[in-house]
Amino acid sequence: MTALKRMMRLCVCVSVALNVMAQDNTLFRNSEQIELQSMRVDCKVASRFAHTTMTTKALNAANDSKEVFFEVDLPKTAFITNFSIEIEGRVYISEVKEKEKARQQYEKALSSGQTAGLVRASGRHMEKFSVSVNVAAQSIVTFTLTYEELLRRRLGSYEIMIGLRPKQLVQNFEIAVDIYEPQGIAFVDVNSTFITNELLPLVEKTVTDKMAHVYFSPTLGQQRQCSDCEGTLIHGDLFVNYDVNHAQDIGEIQIVNGYFVHFFAPDNLSQIPKNVVFVIDRSGSMTGEKIKQTREALVTILSDLHEDDYFGLVTFDDVIESWRPTLSKATPENVAEAKEFVQTITARHLTDINKAILHAVDMLTAEQNDSLPDMSMIILLTDGRPSAGEQDLPAMQENIRNSINGSLRLFCLGFGYDLDYSLLDTLAKQNDGLARRVYEASDATLQLQGFYEEVASPLLLEVNLDYPDDTVTSLTKSHFKQFFKGSEIVVAGRIQKSEINTFQTEVSADGLEDRFVVKGFAVVEEWDTVFPEQDYIFGDFIEHLWAYLTIQQLLDKMDNCSPEEKENITAKALDLSLRYNFVTPLTSMVVTKPQAGDEETLIADKLTEDQREDLTETDLSVDALYAPPQWLSSIAKPSYFADGDPHFILELPDQNDSLCFNFDDKPGTIFNLVRDPLTGITANGQIIGEKRPVPGGKMQTYFGRFGIVHEQLGIRLMVSTKEISVSEKGKETQFFWSTTSTVKGQSMDLQIIKYHSLTVTVRDSVKFQIILHKMWKNHSHHQDYLGFYILDSHLLSNSVHGLLGQFYQGVNFEVSDLFPGKDPDKQDAIMFVKGNKLTVTRGWKRDFRKDVKNGENVPCWFIHNNGIGLLDGVHTDYIVSSLF
Repeated sequence: MTALKRMMRLCVCVSVALNVMAQDNTLFRNSEQIELQSMRVDCKVASRFAHTTMTTKALNAANDSKEVFFEVDLPKTAFITNFSIEIEGRVYISEVKEKEKARQQYEKALSSGQTAGLVRASGRHMEKFSVSVNVAAQSIVTFTLTYEELLRRRLGSYEIMIGLRPKQLVQNFEIAVDIYEPQGIAFVDVNSTFITNELLPLVEKTVTDKMAHVYFSPTLGQQRQCSDCEGTLIHGDLFVNYDVNHAQDIGEIQIVNGYFVHFFAPDNLSQIPKNVVFVIDRSGSMTGEKIKQTREALVTILSDLHEDDYFGLVTFDDVIESWRPTLSKATPENVAEAKEFVQTITARHLTDINKAILHAVDMLTAEQNDSLPDMSMIILLTDGRPSAGEQDLPAMQENIRNSINGSLRLFCLGFGYDLDYSLLDTLAKQNDGLARRVYEASDATLQLQGFYEEVASPLLLEVNLDYPDDTVTSLTKSHFKQFFKGSEIVVAGRIQKSEINTFQTEVSADGLEDRFVVKGFAVVEEWDTVFPEQDYIFGDFIEHLWAYLTIQQLLDKMDNCSPEEKENITAKALDLSLRYNFVTPLTSMVVTKPQAGDEETLIADKLTEDQREDLTETDLSVDALYAPPQWLSSIAKPSYFADGDPHFILELPDQNDSLCFNFDDKPGTIFNLVRDPLTGITANGQIIGEKRPVPGGKMQTYFGRFGIVHEQLGIRLMVSTKEISVSEKGKETQFFWSTTSTVKGQSMDLQIIKYHSLTVTVRDSVKFQIILHKMWKNHSHHQDYLGFYILDSHLLSNSVHGLLGQFYQGVNFEVSDLFPGKDPDKQDAIMFVKGNKLTVTRGWKRDFRKDVKNGENVPCWFIHNNGIGLLDGVHTDYIVSSLF
């Protein structure tokens, strides 16, 4: 049997998925012979601390070996605690090691010529754990993954998210969520992105005073898309939201096995009026959808201001401007005028973050009032790095920290990935706020509004939770600058003496009118007396909660301390990570599989937010599920595609930017897109026109057919808007867009999604995706057309060329001298590329991989005149005589 093979892939959500690759010599082979015998997600929540185990069992019913992939998406706030593979009577159990030691083991495996697998993670809110194993004929493999996390209260509820994407029917499918809350459960809501009216009655929800149970277990027939279909309806996310009955005084304190946790979340207090300045980036990179979504969000946020709040608006590029020089009370009249101002904000030039924040600080400090608790805050929204004014990051951080001097809070929102998120995170942590990333997507406006809702209603300031020094030790953070309605403060610690079963605690803070002070006693209450009918739930959950919270807070401190302090903090966090078997940014999880004198090492790492910046929304496409094992190594490579009225987009991660160009030619012309003489790969595309041009208008052209050839493997693929024809070593097969199917060949895999897309993976080579755009058949002008996307190109050689292939090695360029263009809504600039000086325009093209109907806007620099100056030669140099 082959050694355990690695799989490195990324996508979004908490899910279990299984896929299979055939090892035989037939032309194409479906994965029906891998039987998913069972898939179970078991989530137990005790006092907000969630322990989740995901188990999948698969049988290879074939007469030959097959490779099976286990994939789990888990919350990025969770720590993996265990992973095991059971196969052929043996169990391979993971081990958590210090990251450098794990890396040394990984490098040793590589140097000895063995295949070492690295399991990585990413996503908007989630991380993906992915691993594969070769399963012998008639053998069973069982994968088990466990992770833990503390659920955070946000806008008045806790959320459990479970992604369900099995990719095929499962014989025994179970999702079980059990919630145990001694304080009492206020409500439980269950929602899903995939549950139809037929599946809805299958979701069982039972809620008692202190317990809740959610169960979902559809049969094989209920999972089917139709009575005679093999496809599954189970593809999406299941959400369980709940809240508890919060005490309105001292809160809830629990003591179990020598550890305690204190939950504090009173929601019945009067709101403290706030002074808030919104600092809005209007630099050139905010052009288009980002500035539009920002305006939309600000209009809604201004409507939500409390009438006793005071607010200001600062816009900045390399020039700082204010709506008004001082703060204004949030009266209906002032809010209406502010909304009018917001509608005039347009993207312009460079980015001076330092000066903008200092200007906002001056506005707020001028308004401070000693008669009331001062809840002053700055909400910064930016999508870039400083490019004007103070650009030395340590100096800028010091300027801002000295200017604020603990007198207000700084909240930072980073728009997209082309920014220095670590800078924003450090600025927020140094100034008692927090940082969040706003993802470039259609819901960006809602993301902005959602963040504001979290900080819109301050109830307490300078919150202190005090405990007797002679009773408790190893406290987590117990002083908080503010408490917002709908959130929760959590403190945990150790009891110094096991015989202590009660102690006094005090919570003090500044409220709206009076000093808030409450006192109370914590009393040991045995867990089995609170839930007498329940067996032991899982481990010492409060001890694990304490360790989890301590590690998270130590990691947060590492960016805001001296080198000596950082060394001590790192050592403490590492010690706890190893002691509790947590996979954190300081540790890695190692699984070694010995086999016939050979062994293979897999390593699971946890990415920091800085490392996530290298991954764009495109990289997180669900289509990555079908990538070959080397997919991750291509993330930093350029990606490029052609779609629409043929427009070409080059996404260049190394430069955090994109270039785009169009060309015009007559219908029927065939262009070479990719040609690699060393690997034998060629891809050509033929353009088509409209059924008939709009009278007096320009003829729109699109791609209507593609031909892909791999000479060395004997593969020839022709894709049109009607059909897909495949020839592999002389054997021909035909497919149609009207049927969804996944087929596996000896040298090439195809995934066809009905009337949507074709994904082509050539073994040990390249991966393409072709998008079908369906038009109304009776449309007087338009007809169906295709889009061509290169998803994985890292195995192409340095000799590759073509309209798209020439950019395989990337392209270096510089942009300067922004100035207004012919279009008042777009900026022009001077670009220096390939020795040429070009006038380019900041614009948008559409990427249809996720949304085939509307597409997603991709900001890019548009090169005019058919790409002259960017292309090697001119576009007509790439005309060829036939598709093959």
